[in-house]
Amino acid sequence: MNQVEAFVEIDAPPDIVWDALLTFDSYPEWDPLTRTIEGVAVDATDGPERGDAFAYRPRPVGPTVVAADPPRRLAWHDRLVVPFAYDRYHEFHLEPLENGRRTRLLQRETVRGALAGLAFDEARLERAFVAINEAIATRAERRVSADSSH
Repeated sequence: MNQVEAFVEIDAPPDIVWDALLTFDSYPEWDPLTRTIEGVAVDATDGPERGDAFAYRPRPVGPTVVAADPPRRLAWHDRLVVPFAYDRYHEFHLEPLENGRRTRLLQRETVRGALAGLAFDEARLERAFVAINEAIATRAERRVSADSSH
């Protein structure tokens, strides 16, 4: 089993961070791991639901949402063609801080399977997660700033 975690504290409440996290159509603009996201999870007006499948490029097989608990947790699972070759579990946890005025965001990925040791690049993934978390933080904090200036 291989695992990477990255945390960031965000000056925005969890519901605003959740909205920034669910803006899937903008991921290619700021997410270094994603070229496109397509499918039910993107098109759903209330966000993804358990069992939703979506295409997450450049992944060859699309993940399935296994947890969607707004505004606390989003997780999905996917695998490389056959079970136990390369199974990936990806999750975001949002923890309210300071009576809900701020948020601690955790992004975690756990990879298991026969190919995990060969295909898992921990350093690259950790750098990407830090960049993704910072981008989500920036987007959420901008929204709070824009809302408070009105």
